[in-house]
Amino acid sequence: MSDSIGALTAEIRAFCEARDWRQFHGPKEMAVALAAEAGELLQHFVWQSAEQSERRVLERREAIADEMADVGILLLEFADTVGIDLAAAMRAKLARNEARYPVAKARGSNAKYNEL
Repeated sequence: MSDSIGALTAEIRAFCEARDWRQFHGPKEMAVALAAEAGELLQHFVWQSAEQSERRVLERREAIADEMADVGILLLEFADTVGIDLAAAMRAKLARNEARYPVAKARGSNAKYNEL
């Protein structure tokens, strides 16, 4: 993961601009496309046990990586389209989660922050 969010976003922007696709990529369209691609990723794991899911990642690694890439590309483009600094938003969210899930209470627990 050596590529920065900014550099990847610039590549994605150039790809879309070269094809004049920005006109089709408004906020609603980006949100819908992101959900659809996340669904395609999820489809690999429907009705799979934990063990089957682990095996499926090994057996279908390239296809799963492609779906993950689609989700990532759309997320970066969406953030760029609406002017959100995704790296800053992610850091802010991590800081909020740090406060919500203190290590002393959350370590080894899957409880939601209001249930810790």
